[in-house]
Amino acid sequence: MTLAVDVVVRRGAFELAVRAEAPVPSVVAAFGRSGAGKSTLVEALAGLAPATGTIRLGATTWLDTNAGVNVPAERRRIGCVFQDARLFPHLDVRANLRYGLRRAHGVEAFVDFDELVALLDLGALLERAPHRLSGGEKQRVALGRALLSQPRLLLLDEPLSALDAARREDVLPFLEKLRDRWSVPMVYVSHRYDEVLRLATHLWLLDAGRVVAQGTPATTSLDPRVGRVLGPELRGAVVETIVEGVDAASGLATLALGGARLRLVLPGAIAGMPARLHVPARDVVLATERPHGLSIRNELRGTLTALDDEGADAVFATVDTGAAQLLARITRAAVRDLELVPGREVWALVKAASLQDHAFRR
Repeated sequence: MTLAVDVVVRRGAFELAVRAEAPVPSVVAAFGRSGAGKSTLVEALAGLAPATGTIRLGATTWLDTNAGVNVPAERRRIGCVFQDARLFPHLDVRANLRYGLRRAHGVEAFVDFDELVALLDLGALLERAPHRLSGGEKQRVALGRALLSQPRLLLLDEPLSALDAARREDVLPFLEKLRDRWSVPMVYVSHRYDEVLRLATHLWLLDAGRVVAQGTPATTSLDPRVGRVLGPELRGAVVETIVEGVDAASGLATLALGGARLRLVLPGAIAGMPARLHVPARDVVLATERPHGLSIRNELRGTLTALDDEGADAVFATVDTGAAQLLARITRAAVRDLELVPGREVWALVKAASLQDHAFRR
């Protein structure tokens, strides 16, 4: 099944013209700078903004202006969670949640009330009024209410942007649980790349009202257009891997990458668990010979496949290790002195400490 979008929305001088698709069930991250059109896209999907074109989820058509189809928002069975929780202030948590159930009247339920309350850890909050909740608690209630409406699609528009770092960390594990427990397609809007890498299975990069890159996080991370949105400090390769084991003495997890191994700190890691790494290009060192006598333990043998000159004396080198591709940010002088050309064998070196804040359980 596929979520396919081909829509145009015009608001004054701004035009959103998006053509994109993604396999579902999945978490599709609509990612981009402020003003790129992310929230406008969410409103078009939800039926809250006048749009022309087509929106389809599998065999269901919500919009096809050529055929005269435009299903009203209340009949699309789409759950929405915004950056402000928008709970009913006169209802307690239980009643806010049950409002979602009332919206699902006549629809076969796949999300159970008691199971959801347990999953989102809402049991102790059911009798509380919204004004007695923290920001993170409000967002968990908003998530629960949206899911209890038994949606065919869940839209999350910057749901964590109003929270501080500690509250964001409170909510993110619950979003991971929702992703893994129910096969509800999600479109997750964010301008934070760490949230995208932690949650998304597919990425739509928006820039000036257009989707300029789309695909898995691993494939899109190598696209220079993604790099230009992130900036040189965050640009890097995304690697999907598996935890082989955890050393009890050092606390380091060992991750398989083809015939090579990566060692890093990954809280909660267990053997056999899928993991995703963001390897910043700034933290990758290249060598033309296998290094000796270094403290760096993560060394990957590969072939230099491309050199992308980004200006400001920065060159991004792509290294194919066989199991994954990495990016390294180096200087033009290094390219010249090391005689780096596509096809040359190199070693990519990565410090374990550099990966500590860029590793995510899947």
